[in-house]
Amino acid sequence: MATDKRYIFLVDDEPIQNEMLKDYLSERFLYEIKTFESGEDMLQQMHLNPEIVVLDFHLSAHIPNAKNGVEILKAVKDQYPDIQVIMLSGQDKIDVAVDSMKYGAYDYVIKGETAFSRMENILNNVSELHKVKTINKAYKRTISFLTGSIVIVVALAIYLFYYMSNKASHL
Repeated sequence: MATDKRYIFLVDDEPIQNEMLKDYLSERFLYEIKTFESGEDMLQQMHLNPEIVVLDFHLSAHIPNAKNGVEILKAVKDQYPDIQVIMLSGQDKIDVAVDSMKYGAYDYVIKGETAFSRMENILNNVSELHKVKTINKAYKRTISFLTGSIVIVVALAIYLFYYMSNKASHL
C-alpha cells in the first residue's frame, strides 16, 4: 500500500534526547517523526520506508545486548541503500566519524549546543537530494517513454513505406 507520509526515524537510547530532537524537527519539517530506543525496534518498522534515519552511535546504555549504531547502520545500508542515515554521537573522535562514513552514513553530528541546528541544515540538504533524485527518476521515465514512442513511430513509418512501395510496384 503506497503512502504519502514521509518519515524520519530517530534512534537513541536516551528518551529525553529523542523527544527534544523530535520537538525541534517537528517545528521545522513536515515529516512524520518516529522515535525508537533501540536499533532492533527501528528495524522492525522499516516497512514504513523512512527517508532519513538519525542514529545514535551508542545504543546499549539501557539495553546491554543491543546492537550499536554502526551495526544498525550496516543493516540499514545493506537492505535499504537509498535511506540516508545521519549518525549522532557524544563522541568528538575522528575515528568514530570515519567509521560512520565508511559504512554509508550521510553525515556525522556531535551532540552539543549546535547539534540541533546542524541537524536542521543536514535535513535540508537530504530533502533537497531526495527532491533531485525524484525529479531525475521522472525524467528517466519520460525519456524511456519518448524513446519507445519514437521507435514505434519509426517502425510504423518503415512498414508503411515498404507496404506502399510494394503496392505501387504491383500496379
